[in-house]
Amino acid sequence: MKLATIRTAAGTRAVRLDGEVLVDLGHADLGELFAQADWRSTAATASGTTYPVEGADFAPVVPNPSKVVCVGHNYTNHIKEMGRELPSYPTLFPKFAETLIGAGDDIVRPAETDAFDWEVELAVVIGKQVRRADEQQAADAIAGFTVMNDISVRDWQFRTIEWTQGKIWEASTPVGPYVVTPDEVGGVRPALQVRTVVDGQVMQQDDTGTLLFDPVFLVRYISTVITLNPGDIIATGTPAGVGNARDPKVFLLPGQTVSTEITGLGACVNKVVAG
Repeated sequence: MKLATIRTAAGTRAVRLDGEVLVDLGHADLGELFAQADWRSTAATASGTTYPVEGADFAPVVPNPSKVVCVGHNYTNHIKEMGRELPSYPTLFPKFAETLIGAGDDIVRPAETDAFDWEVELAVVIGKQVRRADEQQAADAIAGFTVMNDISVRDWQFRTIEWTQGKIWEASTPVGPYVVTPDEVGGVRPALQVRTVVDGQVMQQDDTGTLLFDPVFLVRYISTVITLNPGDIIATGTPAGVGNARDPKVFLLPGQTVSTEITGLGACVNKVVAG
């Protein structure tokens, strides 16, 4: 199934893609849907109001997750381009709900930065509460996968050795358009092509099968530290090709269009506008 949260005149609605229409699932958003123990059967069988896919206004797939946990340095090529050694454990940092925007929304480049960078990422969406998950529990907790552009404000990120201040700028992070269930993408450890395209030029391209720490491992690892709740998001890291690692460095400018794409999941396509 491909599931989404869209904006309507009556507020946000959780929907399922069915051909050329989106079927209302009876919940305000996917976070609310995933909190239901029987969400899979509800999503599969609902037959509510329909909305055309054409022109749909996609909200963040989960507008208000209790947490967004991001992973740095998880593709071998990206780690090498940043001049670092392969890590023994995942590098984790948080985002917050206020950072998230829809898959087609404009990205406002803050006036405070000249180093606005792209990062395509496979994101895991949690569909069942877990704490200290074992292998099977971790796999069962994965509702599906979506696309995230983990926009990074590099000049702020590298002010200190801790990255968070460069990662949590308000309304900066597209996520969507769909949460795609594992059965549609080859399971809970999918090998999918990821890429970033800026104004028609391919900037990043890799395969999620090369992740150092795969989605199941990450659910296990993070749930050891903190409870993962339905609707929580784990961003699994970005491959080589970020603007900050280029010589000379290249960053996003107002007027450009950045597309972050993952095979089988869709794309976030966003125009950059001046803040």
